[in-house]
Amino acid sequence: MEAWFALLVGVFFTVAVYLMLSKFIIRVLLGVAVLGNAVNLLIFTGGRLTREVPPIIPEGAKSLAAPAANALPQALILTAIVISFSFFAFLLVLSWRAYSDLATDNTDEMRVAEPADEPLPPLGY
Repeated sequence: MEAWFALLVGVFFTVAVYLMLSKFIIRVLLGVAVLGNAVNLLIFTGGRLTREVPPIIPEGAKSLAAPAANALPQALILTAIVISFSFFAFLLVLSWRAYSDLATDNTDEMRVAEPADEPLPPLGY
């Protein structure tokens, strides 16, 4: 089971890097979203994928039973989901503002800060 999750995390990271290397802003945003999900899945997989007893102390007991689930990865993932969603919303608004001002989402055409009389830097590699 963990091998399949590791493979899925690898696929997510590959797709995220491919999308983030694009010159269109929407694809970069989708790459950031997929990267956030890949990191969350990586943390979830690192927290062991086993069916264990939930970390709840039963009534009358003074301590937790030995094979209990670790709640730390789930708490980290919940925090990461909130942070990644707010980061994605910020990037979406920023890209919408850039699209409204420049009328393009192509990063090669967003060269407002470059002087108009000088030649453009090389666009290809």
